[in-house]
Amino acid sequence: MTVATPARMSHREVVQALSGLMLGMFVSILASTVVANALPRIIADLGGSQSVYTWIVTTELLAMTATVPLWGKMADLYSKKLLIQLSLGLFVAGSLIAGLTPNVEVLLVSRAVQGVGAGGMTALAMIVMAAMIPPRELGRYSGMFGAVFGVGTIAGPLIGGVLVDTSWLGWRWCFLIGVPFSLIAIALLQKTLHLPVVRREVSIDWLGALLITSGVSTLLIWSTLAGDKFDWASWQTAAMVAAGLALLALAVLVESRAKEPIIPLRIFRHRTVTLAIVASVLVGVAMFGGTVFLSQYFQISLGKSPTVAGLMGLPMIFGLLISSTVAGALITKYGRWKGFLVAGAIIMTAGMLLLSTIGAHTSVPVISVFMAVLGVGVGMLMQNLILAAQNEVPAAELGATTSALTFFRSMGGSIGVSALGAVLTHKVTALFAEKFGAAAGGGTAQVPDISTLPPEVLSVVQEIYGTATAELFMVGAPVAFLAVIAVIFIKEKPLSTLSGEERRAQEEESAAAAV
Repeated sequence: MTVATPARMSHREVVQALSGLMLGMFVSILASTVVANALPRIIADLGGSQSVYTWIVTTELLAMTATVPLWGKMADLYSKKLLIQLSLGLFVAGSLIAGLTPNVEVLLVSRAVQGVGAGGMTALAMIVMAAMIPPRELGRYSGMFGAVFGVGTIAGPLIGGVLVDTSWLGWRWCFLIGVPFSLIAIALLQKTLHLPVVRREVSIDWLGALLITSGVSTLLIWSTLAGDKFDWASWQTAAMVAAGLALLALAVLVESRAKEPIIPLRIFRHRTVTLAIVASVLVGVAMFGGTVFLSQYFQISLGKSPTVAGLMGLPMIFGLLISSTVAGALITKYGRWKGFLVAGAIIMTAGMLLLSTIGAHTSVPVISVFMAVLGVGVGMLMQNLILAAQNEVPAAELGATTSALTFFRSMGGSIGVSALGAVLTHKVTALFAEKFGAAAGGGTAQVPDISTLPPEVLSVVQEIYGTATAELFMVGAPVAFLAVIAVIFIKEKPLSTLSGEERRAQEEESAAAAV
């Protein structure tokens, strides 16, 4: 192992370096949120179908999720500074391709490139921060990243809506707007980030990574095509599901034998970690799968502009941020956390059930309340599941456990968007065929441009999308309820008062004394 150890960075140098990191994180979050309100317009302009709508979101999520563990593993082998600049460079390339795309096929490729870059930022930002800052001082800086996440999440849909509604800009700038910010972040990091290059003899389990990605991708493709291109109960379904499960079974076998697995199987020995991962998958399904299609509902079923659709998403974001902050403060004060997990799961399920009652004539205040309820539930669950898992495992497994929860939550989001998107596509297709007949284009689930529809057709189309969106949440509610069951069986353990490094030192001392 070769290590260069420079002098510790001063507070000013850390803040300067963090400015580049935070700008890169902001751009990555923006990529996922800015496109939400633009999608109906993008699909209409490019002539895409409802399935393509789903895959524009899923492709970026899947690419980001699948590469998070790989970026983390490469940080052990190569320069962290070089890797984080590479991830931003990939993001710039994906953004430029997306902004200049001539069709939906090229757009899907560009979203995959964007996702790989965003995966790098997601994995490396915390690694770089931990490399710069002693654990005892991490708290004073972590709030900055929380603020960046909140601002990026809230600002994304609003920026996207404004860009789409501005005639001299348009939806292509939803992708291009991230390019200058990414270039500035690269320049800032080049000037301010100074880290030692640590080289370790660690092999990356490329086969395991390939099998995991291939298996999940196969199941995602099946869930998107089933009910549209072929029946749910068909030989294609049997073949794709069998292939996906076989690939994942092989991945488990390879990971169990790998010296440095992408997802260490030993973390599943802890019941709390296993149940937290299950709940994280379900939170991902509910959070991404349920909410991605709300913007389409606002614009098509309620007839709102992209800007207004962005504003309508604020109650859920505020509910999430407030509940997460308040729950965190109360857990710190009293040291009890399981009650918040159970309450969060129940409230999340209630939010899904409430949203399953919406339609083309539901008032905006009522929808806002329903969304706020969902946001409160997700906010109480999301970060506290990680807290419960981190509190359970030895310090040596903290990194693997945290990355595994993040990986599975994102994977749940990918599966949720794909599966619930397939439900929406199937329902929209069936209702179009019922109302207009197959000859009217119902069989293709083409996303309509409502500005071109006559009033009598528009009202029917709005009813169709209102009904289909409500059914999506009705299907998602039982999935959310499974999270209630998972967290009920998590055993509450008193929170450790030691930092990760202090726990590691204590564990190493105990191990040495036992020899």
